[in-house]
Amino acid sequence: MIIFCKYNLHEFQATLTIRILRTLVAVHEHGTFSAAAKAVFLTHAAVSQQMKALETDWGIKIFDRTKRTPELTPMGRALVARAKDVIAAYDGLVPGILGEESLRGMVRLGAVPTTLTGLVPLTISSLKHAFPALMVSVTPGLTNALLHEVERGSLDAAITSRPEVLPRNLAWLDVAEEPLELLVSPDIECNDPLELLRTEPFIRFSRHAVVGERIERWLQDRGIEVNESMELESLEAISSMVLANLGVSIAPRPCVQHMLPRPLKHLPLDLGNLYRTIGLASRNDNVRPRAIREIHQRLLDAVALGTFNPDTLKRAIEG
Repeated sequence: MIIFCKYNLHEFQATLTIRILRTLVAVHEHGTFSAAAKAVFLTHAAVSQQMKALETDWGIKIFDRTKRTPELTPMGRALVARAKDVIAAYDGLVPGILGEESLRGMVRLGAVPTTLTGLVPLTISSLKHAFPALMVSVTPGLTNALLHEVERGSLDAAITSRPEVLPRNLAWLDVAEEPLELLVSPDIECNDPLELLRTEPFIRFSRHAVVGERIERWLQDRGIEVNESMELESLEAISSMVLANLGVSIAPRPCVQHMLPRPLKHLPLDLGNLYRTIGLASRNDNVRPRAIREIHQRLLDAVALGTFNPDTLKRAIEG
């Protein structure tokens, strides 16, 4: 009985320490005790007490309190890096041993907007049918912002364009290559993409997106000066503007087409050598590797189907 009580006490102390480490990481990520308190559902006073307890227990100075807002010392920043490793290892203890457990509970998935009307719903439908205990939340966003959230651990994985430089602590799994093409209103007779880019108003894909940066670089490399009329983030919005004959645009051709695509002309550029790579990004130390593998496989299955409609949805679910 005494041994049992000691074991529970140690287990309680370990859990308590992990919670304090999570608070320390929250302070680092959110910048202030107040913001961290909201993130970990504590009071400002509780956060302050936890941080003072860490300094007392370890006998080191973690925060510089001479500033109006306490700032992490170099030692404090080093501890945050190690704390993240400890938390990841702690969170992965059970899922790492029991692979099936990683297919239960909530998976936080990010996705760029161009994947939300075909690739993502087809993938999640298949995943949910195979693993009913798995819940998937979806956060839309642009590539760089989503990759940052994956790095922070706010997202388990994200479906994005592959950036020029992938952060060192992220793993990448290719899903598909999407050619970039010129979208043109069916009312325009000309089929010369370079001529159209020089003469028609240009509806730009947002330069905040990785694919927008790639398009801008391609235009500059070829010395093409466009008459920019607007800059949008949504492929659906861009397609609607083009259909309304308000200009032409360069955009990726989705690897999974929606069942009701807008009736536009799609003119190839650079004989298919201009494209973006869509893939699945996750942390190298992700504690749910089985879930990541299953998501990736179903992304590949969705790409193989190629279209999102009732027939392909049924085929995806039935496997």
